Order: sequence, then C-alpha cells, then structure tokens
Amino acid sequence: MNPTKRRLYYSMVVPAIIVFVLWLVKIVEWQWHLDFVSFGILPRKIEGLKGILFSFFIHGDFSHLVNNSLPLLVLGWALFFFYKDLGPRILVLSYVLSALYTWISAREAYHIGASGVVYALFGFLFISGFIRRSKPLVAISFLIAFLYGSLVWGILPWDKSVSWEGHFWGLFVGLILAIYYRNRGPQRKVYQWEDEEEEGKEKEFMGTTESQSVDELEYEYHFIPKEEEDKSQSLER
Repeated sequence: MNPTKRRLYYSMVVPAIIVFVLWLVKIVEWQWHLDFVSFGILPRKIEGLKGILFSFFIHGDFSHLVNNSLPLLVLGWALFFFYKDLGPRILVLSYVLSALYTWISAREAYHIGASGVVYALFGFLFISGFIRRSKPLVAISFLIAFLYGSLVWGILPWDKSVSWEGHFWGLFVGLILAIYYRNRGPQRKVYQWEDEEEEGKEKEFMGTTESQSVDELEYEYHFIPKEEEDKSQSLER
C-alpha cells in the first residue's frame, strides 16, 4: 500500500472509533431503557460541569445521532488527513472549549450531542484553508462549504428545542483555532529567486551597453522552496 492510501485509511480511524462509541452509548441507553440526559451540560450549575466531558456522547434519539455521525466522519477524516499533526489537538480543544462556553452562557436546560464539535471542525476546516492560501486546502474549504454550508443556519435560535448556543460556540471555537494555529501544520509553498551566477557575471551584467537588451543576457534562475514553518428539558447540540 502506497503512503497516500495508507494515510487515507489511517485518517479515518479516530473518527470511526468516535462514531462507534456514540452509537454504542445510544444502543445501551435504548436497549436497557436508560436515560443519560442528566449527563448533559447544565449551564452555570456545578452538577452540570460533568456535561463538559459527557454531553458529546449523549443524543436525544437515533435521528439526532445520525445527523451528527456522518459530518463527524467526513470532517474528522479531513482534519486528520490534511492536518495530521494538528488533528488531535484541534479535536480535543474543540471538544472541551465548545462545551465549556456552552456551560458558561447557554439557557438553563440540559444540552446534549456532538454538534458542538461538528461545528468547530467545520469552522476550522473552512477558514484554515483560506488563511493558509494553499490551493489544496482552499479546495477543501470550498468542498466543506458545499457539503455543510447550511450548518451556519444552526447558530440562529430558530428552534427552541435545539441548542443553538452549542452550535454557535462550536463554530466560534473552530474559527479561533484556525486563526491561532495559522502558522502550524501545512503551509503554502513560497518560492524565491536565487541567482546562480558568480559575482563576476553580475559585474558583466552591470557593464552591458544600452543597446543590449536584458533578454539577450544568459542568466539562469530556479525556484527553491522556502522553509516550511429548564432542567427536565434537553437541548440537542
């Protein structure tokens, strides 16, 4: 298997494991008639702090879970494939910060679901490509916008049963992380001119007559890469 194919497969491992765990939790909850909503984020309540760790794994129903599973797989794969070294850090920060800000500012109700991370990954991948001005990454940004651009509407309080606050903070965190880590990970290749001629050749150029055009001079240039551097209520996120 060539390195590119190997990287394609390996980039899907973490997202696939995460989605598998989400489904396992929901199946356990459904099979044994359990209710894990109380493990969601309950804003500004000490007992609600546990939701920062656990709300990601809890979903209101299977429809809610399906809506989060596919974006997690696609966006998670893109993160680990194109931002291999940054991927784990971006994922963890998205997970914790989106949940923390939801706990600080959201309505008093249980906020559950993985959408905060989905929005964070969307924001990071979309903005990061444009900031880095790398053609492949910009192409990914446009693809992400085409596939999931409608997510932006989720940050507006249209549906009171949905945690739009979790969506908003997820997107906000993703944008901030893209800006903060703009100089880390893949970068646009920059080229600079290097004159290969010796100092004597430069002097010869300076001594040419006015009638001699620059095009007639035999100078060789090449590119060299620059160094890369309500408590009973649950709101679905």
